[in-house]
Amino acid sequence: MPVDVRTAPLEAAVQLYDHYESIAEVKAYYGLLAIYGLARTAQDGDDEELWDRVERILRRFPDEIDHPRYNFPSYRIGGIPQAFAVARGRMPDRAEAVREYAEELLTAPRDAAGILVMPRTADLNQIWIDAAMAASMYLVFAGQALDERRYFDEAVHQTVAMYDEFLDPSNGLLHQCKNFVGPGLLSEDHWSRGNGWGYIALTELVAGLPEDHPRRPDVLERFVALSAAMLPHQSERGLWRQEINDPHAWEESSGTALILYGYGLGLRLGVLDEATYGEAFRLGIAGLAAHAINEDGSTELSCPGCLCPGEGEAKGTVAAYLAKEPYRDEPHSFGPFMLALVEAHLNGVDRVALGARDRTTGDPS
Repeated sequence: MPVDVRTAPLEAAVQLYDHYESIAEVKAYYGLLAIYGLARTAQDGDDEELWDRVERILRRFPDEIDHPRYNFPSYRIGGIPQAFAVARGRMPDRAEAVREYAEELLTAPRDAAGILVMPRTADLNQIWIDAAMAASMYLVFAGQALDERRYFDEAVHQTVAMYDEFLDPSNGLLHQCKNFVGPGLLSEDHWSRGNGWGYIALTELVAGLPEDHPRRPDVLERFVALSAAMLPHQSERGLWRQEINDPHAWEESSGTALILYGYGLGLRLGVLDEATYGEAFRLGIAGLAAHAINEDGSTELSCPGCLCPGEGEAKGTVAAYLAKEPYRDEPHSFGPFMLALVEAHLNGVDRVALGARDRTTGDPS
């Protein structure tokens, strides 16, 4: 049974980062999202000491990090959290580096609709919803940091174009990718974290796009629509599933956390109404803490790296996504969890009850 360890949400967020940092070098897009979560924790907790730590972490980029090959070169300088820090008046000496990589994004390979494609296979026009998070969030913060309208325009274009391309009109949910199974073909999934990647891009645009931007209504319309499409599929324990609209699929925590982050921000800004989303948000935060965050800061139930999984005829099928098995401390989990906890704090949640577990499973141990 879960152990009732009650912790303030921002304390739990820092504990998650501490644990992540103790087991791995924090880098790549999932690591940068965790650093962004730490920066948000510092900002929203008004914690100067934690901000100092964030800056020390970011100053290790690019030269003190052993970088793998990246789809988005902005990861080398700290990507999203670096742009966010400059946008918040921190690290002004990094402003030109943020500009350099924002400009790089504006000229990166695209398909005929202007959607960013997988750079290593640009001739195949392979597009994937994960790129909405990677590109749009960076461009939003770069736009804020540098007061550059072009960056906001491109962030909106990428997010809205991907949403429209991957939308399943029968249920309002998103597929992950196109042209990976074959030319012109979408993956069959409605994957939890894939919908979360599209949703967090919309979320940051709702929060950061200038009020007078001409495409703000387009962003708000899609944010509200995706919020509503995901809501009926929340489980009794407050989580969403690996295949969101399959009630028999296993509960997946990283997508759940991304959805909760958007719900929390939407509630705070009045874009989502309390009567419809308030209880779902609180149930989700409680469920995430109890079933996916251990008292030592380790995590459960997060899907491993997943881009159009499967081979042959199984590639991109729902069965291939469901065959992916979660494990403790899966690296995509930390950043989304931290962001959900930040929104818990901002929405008045004083304590969360963390649950210790013996194994990764969809059921209580």
